Amino acid sequence: MATSVRLTPEIEKRLDFLAAQTGRTKAFYLREVIEKGLEDLEDYYLAAETLERVRKGEEEVHSAGDVRKDLGLDG
Repeated sequence: MATSVRLTPEIEKRLDFLAAQTGRTKAFYLREVIEKGLEDLEDYYLAAETLERVRKGEEEVHSAGDVRKDLGLDG
C-alpha cells in the first residue's frame, strides 16, 4: 500500500543522513518507526477510550482483591 507522508525539512535531513550512514533506505527507517510507534499509539488511545468508559460507568471494574479471590490466589 503506497502512502505519502510530508516531513519537515529537518526530519527529512536527519532521515537522509541516517540512511546514507547506514546504507539502508529511508523507507526501511520509516517502516521501523511506524511499526514500533504504532503499538505505543494503539496502547495509548485504546487505554484512553477504556478510561473514558470507566469514568462514564460504562465499563465493568474489578478490584485487585476480588480478582485474587476469584482466581484463588489469596492464601
